[in-house]
Amino acid sequence: MTTSLLPKIEPDRRVEVVAPCRVHFGLLSFGRPSGRQFGGVGVMVDHPAVRLRVSAADQLEAAGPLADRARRFACLWAESAGLPSEPACRIEILATAAPHSGLGVGTQLALSVAAGLNAWCGKPQPAPAELALSVGRGQRSAIGTYGFAAGGLIVERGKLPGEPISPLECRLELPAAWRFVLVQPAAAAGLSGSAEQTAFDRLPPVPEEVTRELRAEIDREMLPSVRQTDFARFSASVYRYGRLAGLCFAAIQGGPYNGPQLSSIVDRIRALGVAGVGQSSWGPTLFALLPGEPQAREFVARLTAELAPEEIRLTIARPDNRGAEIVGL
Repeated sequence: MTTSLLPKIEPDRRVEVVAPCRVHFGLLSFGRPSGRQFGGVGVMVDHPAVRLRVSAADQLEAAGPLADRARRFACLWAESAGLPSEPACRIEILATAAPHSGLGVGTQLALSVAAGLNAWCGKPQPAPAELALSVGRGQRSAIGTYGFAAGGLIVERGKLPGEPISPLECRLELPAAWRFVLVQPAAAAGLSGSAEQTAFDRLPPVPEEVTRELRAEIDREMLPSVRQTDFARFSASVYRYGRLAGLCFAAIQGGPYNGPQLSSIVDRIRALGVAGVGQSSWGPTLFALLPGEPQAREFVARLTAELAPEEIRLTIARPDNRGAEIVGL
């Protein structure tokens, strides 16, 4: 790589990136190419996080879980930046959630690689949309893109024909005390890539009246409940929104949730008195809303007593209201 394009890098320099994961409540629309496509609402949570380190190397290296994907994102970043070759550095993935779990891991990894390389090379961090486009993300949902930059609850409008990425409509901070318990069934995976595109091709368009109802739920119930710190109202709204959005995928999923196992777990969670429950993206991750840490721990104990430990993995996550942390060392 020519020194005219990149500054000289000190051999002991490192950059570390920690990025939250995304919980997606559901899409607003798809299948109507003349209007806005996709859009939706979701939140960022602190755990599981994507963690990576960029350090000196003679050539581009990638190590750790999802290393091949990280290397591919680094090559896309270099091409987008107009560099003549791959960046000479080592990208080590220190931690990440499982791919295809419904938590937006691919996007968070891609943005972490791009942001880490910008910092490593002394480049200013671009706007979220530009960062996502530099590594080929933002084709559908942009919640993870805006959440990477700032955290919080994100509402994005959806893409008009010709728009590269959906515009941000609203960002709100969630109360720090609230908790998301992530419920992940063992040996299950959501859709992604070509399989996801095939599924969208098979689905009927979302009726305009359903999109209007989803929009009204966000505007009249979900956002006001966050602004008023009304946990019960927020929980009820998230459940209604997610169930209605999920029904738009019934032709693939068989109902509002992705298969009978997830549907059964949702019913069990509701029977335990938790009103706010939903599926993140295609799943298999479900989430349950609890008003605080003690209630979340009690819920985990009760659900664990009902389901065999080998059936599910439970994680207590906090709302993330700050976005990714990028530190040069």
